[in-house]
Amino acid sequence: GITGATGPTGATGITGATGITGATGPTGATGITGPTGPTGATGVTGVTGATGTGGFTDTALYAANSSGSTIITVAGGTNIPLPNFQNITGFTANGTSTVFTVLQTGKYYITYQVNTTAALLINTRLLLNGDTVPGSVQSPVISTSFLNNTLIVNITAGSTISLQFFGAVVTAILVGGGGAAGASLTIIRLS
Repeated sequence: GITGATGPTGATGITGATGITGATGPTGATGITGPTGPTGATGVTGVTGATGTGGFTDTALYAANSSGSTIITVAGGTNIPLPNFQNITGFTANGTSTVFTVLQTGKYYITYQVNTTAALLINTRLLLNGDTVPGSVQSPVISTSFLNNTLIVNITAGSTISLQFFGAVVTAILVGGGGAAGASLTIIRLS
């Protein structure tokens, strides 16, 4: 006979359990490291820096006049004696301590001061080998009892230097006594 009609679809069944996951495969072996490349060429050496200074000098002079000397000046120039408190390395003094000889060529810091008991209209200067050191002249326009100056000068070995009154004929009495310096000269070699 004839096939009968298809019956209704049955209900969906329960989902089955998840199956076991397969094992992960092993990591492959690390490959061989290649050879190290050759070392590059050495770079150019940099410029050498300037030589530093030790910060100390062994060439210096300090000399003063603390005796209250009376100095009768002449217009052309009169050296000021500096026989007291001398601390001299790298220089020599003449017998009257009015002229100092430099023993080493270099650049020098120089400072001087002159202090008189009365105000005078007179000039001061430094002489280097008998010539006025540029910038060392003090020429007051009114009478004064204190003159000073500071400068830097290039000096060659064997040169002489002195501190001098000039420009007028006067009697100058330097301050003195009790350790006071009526005149002093300081010279320090810088390089």
